[in-house]
Amino acid sequence: MEQRQSLINSALRTIRIEHQAIGALAERIDDTFVRACQLMLACDGRIVVTGMGKSGHIARKIAATLSSTGSPAMFVHPAEASHGDLGMITAKDVVLALSNSGTTEELINILPLFKRKGVPFITMTGNPDSVLALSADVNLDTRVDEEACPLGQAPTSSTTATLVMGDALAMALLEAKGFTQEDFAFSHPGGRLGRRLLLKVADIMHGGDAIPRVQENTLLKDALYEISSKGLGMTTVVDDNGQLAGVFTDGDLRRALDAGRDILKTRMQDVMSRNSKTVKAQALATEAAKLMEDNRVYTLVVTDDELRMNGIIRMHDLLQANVI
Repeated sequence: MEQRQSLINSALRTIRIEHQAIGALAERIDDTFVRACQLMLACDGRIVVTGMGKSGHIARKIAATLSSTGSPAMFVHPAEASHGDLGMITAKDVVLALSNSGTTEELINILPLFKRKGVPFITMTGNPDSVLALSADVNLDTRVDEEACPLGQAPTSSTTATLVMGDALAMALLEAKGFTQEDFAFSHPGGRLGRRLLLKVADIMHGGDAIPRVQENTLLKDALYEISSKGLGMTTVVDDNGQLAGVFTDGDLRRALDAGRDILKTRMQDVMSRNSKTVKAQALATEAAKLMEDNRVYTLVVTDDELRMNGIIRMHDLLQANVI
């Protein structure tokens, strides 16, 4: 019991200290922050984020966040920069350097090279009077009163504050650029949001010969064969001009059988569902999903403006595509 409480107390102390460190950042969102954003917004190249050790890990995360939210960025290791990677940085770029102490030797060593390239130099430091902070075009103050580490050694509060400041920059830039959900989806085509925002009905519908199709005067028994052979659990019904007249689903079959219909004599025009719901091929798959949900149907016919059929899309197809 004593150990349990000790562990809980340690965790709560850590959260409290880091919470205070984050809260203190709000007072530092001022004209200096605005200037840093302006330099990044004016960047014609990439935002180069760099840092050593734990700051390097945070720098990688900030670079990834910037890139995925409309501000092209990359991480450059400061030690590797001294051995050739500095060539990755051009005069069109902006450098964002992270150092809690502001005296990181690897960054100080390459500072003159940034200056020679004329690259705008932004820093995030915990010491506004440090070499790096004073050499920067803009220094963002990320100092903390104390680390959450009880030894005062492991970077904890300081890295959290730096990460949050990086997120603040990324989100400010995102809104300033008018970055949209669709833009985000293009950056994340493999993710669920990307699929939801980019996938079209045409991408997942069943088309061509896979479309089950019968005429209005087709006998019910023959329609059942078409349904079975195409394997979509339904069939479309077309008129003499090839336009959609209706659909016949398993629900229609149950109703026909309950009504005592003879499958050898009944024709589709007498048992099909008319005025079936349709969707266009270029509609988003999410629109098809909403249409199905709103009308409590599991299949939609995909048509063009003249009601000519392009395909069939089912709720099962949307589930397989991770749209819903």
